[in-house]
Amino acid sequence: MTRITVINPNTARAMTETVGRRARAVAAPSTAVAAVSPSMGPESIESHYDEALAVPGVLAEIAAGERDGTDGYVIACFGDPGLDAARELAAGPVVGVAEAAMHAATLVGRTFSVVTTLSRTAGRAWDLAHRYGAAGACRGVHACDIPVLDLDGPGAREAVADLCARAVREDGSDVVVLGCAGMAAFCDEVAEKAGVPVVEGVGAAVKLVEALVALGLRTSRRGEYAPPPPKRYSGLLGGFTVGPEGQTLRQAGIQAPFSTT
Repeated sequence: MTRITVINPNTARAMTETVGRRARAVAAPSTAVAAVSPSMGPESIESHYDEALAVPGVLAEIAAGERDGTDGYVIACFGDPGLDAARELAAGPVVGVAEAAMHAATLVGRTFSVVTTLSRTAGRAWDLAHRYGAAGACRGVHACDIPVLDLDGPGAREAVADLCARAVREDGSDVVVLGCAGMAAFCDEVAEKAGVPVVEGVGAAVKLVEALVALGLRTSRRGEYAPPPPKRYSGLLGGFTVGPEGQTLRQAGIQAPFSTT
């Protein structure tokens, strides 16, 4: 049995349930999926500020998964917040949904368009396209300007599908990438209107983690992704203090004393 933890980096339980349903729908029968969200952090991630403050909650969930024997992780936010830090802590593979979606899109088409939520997040999508070597294939990033927490509201799904169809026409792209984990259930409507393959990152990331686990591939411990060096953290971050084995107090299940110094 492969155990995968899908982490929704925001605190919106409804969105966690959405990504959990999608993850379980595509997972193999031999895969157990746990969908979790942090107890601390923003209710949605729509700015660099939100993303920065979501990362401690993501790392706390990685620490919990390590205590519970999780085989691999999905970070279910299109900004892939905390991905590098999570890889330093986790024994098994960690995959971000933007990373998975962009790689998958290049396997089924020469070019793709991203349709995301707010216009202010488009730059982050471009940053990740460059990081993942997919900028040459990305023809455009389009924003529906629907807040993340309103994606389950009336008319949102239709508006996203219409924008995806327009993006395909304007960009001449072969594939659509849905640029928010909250759009995980939109694939069928978008594919019908756009007439091209539609990739959403939650499902793509789950299947990639399954494959990496089956192949026995783990994150390299050489260089950048080696465990973080021992170091004391203070105040509200005391639980993230790193011990000599590269394990945080949270991973060890130890509650650090609260301190403001």
